[in-house]
Amino acid sequence: MDGSLEKATMRRVMWRLVPFICLLYFIAFIDRVNIGFAALTMNKDLGFSSAVFGFGAGVFFFGYFLFEVPSNMVLDKVGARLWIARVMITWGLISGAFAFVQGEYSFYILRFLLGAAEAGFFPGIILYLTYWFPTRYRAGVVSLFMAAAPISVVLGSPISSALLGMEGILGLHGWQWMFLIEAAPAVVLGVVVLFYMTDRPEKARWLTDDQRAWLVAEMNAEHARKQVVAKHGVLAGMTDIRVLALALVYFGTSAGLYTLGIWAPQIIKSFGLSTMAVGFLNGVPPTIAVVAMILWARHSDKTRERTWHVVIACLVAAAGLMLAGGASSTVAVIAALSLVNVGISAAKPPLWAMPTMFLSGSAAAVGIATINSIGNLGGFVGPWAIGWLKDQTGGFTAGLVFVAALLVLSAVVTLIVARAGRRSETADAVAH
Repeated sequence: MDGSLEKATMRRVMWRLVPFICLLYFIAFIDRVNIGFAALTMNKDLGFSSAVFGFGAGVFFFGYFLFEVPSNMVLDKVGARLWIARVMITWGLISGAFAFVQGEYSFYILRFLLGAAEAGFFPGIILYLTYWFPTRYRAGVVSLFMAAAPISVVLGSPISSALLGMEGILGLHGWQWMFLIEAAPAVVLGVVVLFYMTDRPEKARWLTDDQRAWLVAEMNAEHARKQVVAKHGVLAGMTDIRVLALALVYFGTSAGLYTLGIWAPQIIKSFGLSTMAVGFLNGVPPTIAVVAMILWARHSDKTRERTWHVVIACLVAAAGLMLAGGASSTVAVIAALSLVNVGISAAKPPLWAMPTMFLSGSAAAVGIATINSIGNLGGFVGPWAIGWLKDQTGGFTAGLVFVAALLVLSAVVTLIVARAGRRSETADAVAH
């Protein structure tokens, strides 16, 4: 009876929550990286160099870094429904304001404000999933949620390319129309969140009484088990050495992710393709990545293994970046970028399953936000390094090699964290 109740409950929770939060992340990621397409015409219109654009693209993560932990702490207190709605409405309004950028300083300011507004969304959703899904389901669910990022590139690339074609309508540039139109769904969905999201299983009137009772008991039992071994104070979440190490791992994967999101259109266009062709080709690598990520995460859940699933994926992404740097044809660069997409996407679900193995309660809220805020600074370093090194060398190769080195470092640190964790478990066993 319990087995069938569990299946029915988790199926209903899955269908109620996951498609909706995937839609939210889909919109979030488009608004975060659509400047990569805007740059195809905006940079010339506004006179931006590669260095100026790379810095502006990356300064988003300074705002993100400063407000990430406070934002997740507020979400844990007031509930996901109110806070995610606030996040989406404010970031939608700011994203639309990019249509009125006049120069580099207004570009920098709006990118910083966009990061501040969106801070808390991603780690907030990761935390929210821990309220609803037992550990054994988590990597698989996170992979479905995170699939929205590559899917947003697949679908958003041709849409953004098409919107750039609205050049001159009502006296606006195509990139201005792109920002205005792609910002609107965030505001609309922010209002929908207020009526659709449910903060905790206890409040889920869309579950039957039996289903709700089973899920509440299951999550309470898991929380009680963690209380014995897991750290659960705010300070513990910020200072645990494993949190800081995982933040360094995430730094490399974020550098890779936003290198793709922000620079891939220009890397592909450097082979002499039209803007529309770039839009369609840019969607090929993430299409492959979606399938690979979901299969890799399911294998990680099935085997209960996280470390090597992160390490191998990071090394695959690093290899792809190296190959992209030396690519001499469109086919070669798309194949290389496919490897990068697969590696980056596949690394993240097992990586996000790791902190909740040793953190719970307030420590989980703060720890997840700390990993995301520090780690996402890689989203500044990667795009900025690509732009600066392109101005210095005239090509993308040096920057791609640099980001590849960061991913190799992520793989090494993951192994060190796993080894330290095994030593700690051995010491605890001996002590008891």
